[in-house]
Amino acid sequence: MKRLLFFIVLVILIPAGCKTVKPAVEVHQADTQVKSIPQGTDFSKQETWILGYFNPARLSQPPYSEWYSKGFNEYKPDPAVIEKLSKVNKDDLSIKIVMGTWCPDSRREVPRFMQVLDQLKFPSDKLTFIGVDNEKHSPIGDYEYLNIQRVPTFIIMKNNVEAGRIIENPVASLEQDILNILNRSEK
Repeated sequence: MKRLLFFIVLVILIPAGCKTVKPAVEVHQADTQVKSIPQGTDFSKQETWILGYFNPARLSQPPYSEWYSKGFNEYKPDPAVIEKLSKVNKDDLSIKIVMGTWCPDSRREVPRFMQVLDQLKFPSDKLTFIGVDNEKHSPIGDYEYLNIQRVPTFIIMKNNVEAGRIIENPVASLEQDILNILNRSEK
């Protein structure tokens, strides 16, 4: 009986995690208007998910500010790496951030990533935020071409061509991974 119960729990929990791998397909749902969601929110509930393109300012509002503000304020990027990144020409760069508000990895890494971009004074008009559901689907056209399998995914674009990605967790640190991607694209 214990084995059966364990197996049932395992079958239910595995597909629900951030690391599920499912093909990205277009979903026809509109990004709903911001609803009043109470503090202490269970972000696994669908009514809390942000889907499709969205303004990142939304993350600074409740209930998302519960985790966003804390993560943003507590992350301290490496000043030496920030110094190197600040010398990079940002004119030809843009970034797509694909995340799930339901995903603990997104809730941890996106605020940190934004702290890095804030210190770099990266132009907000060169950022695109895309919210996905727990199967990594988003209601935007041509979404499947992004080939998103894990979130968060930070896609660094140079001259509108993908230079590299940070997927789910950085290898070194967010700022170092950005620098490594940009250095590779120079070669």
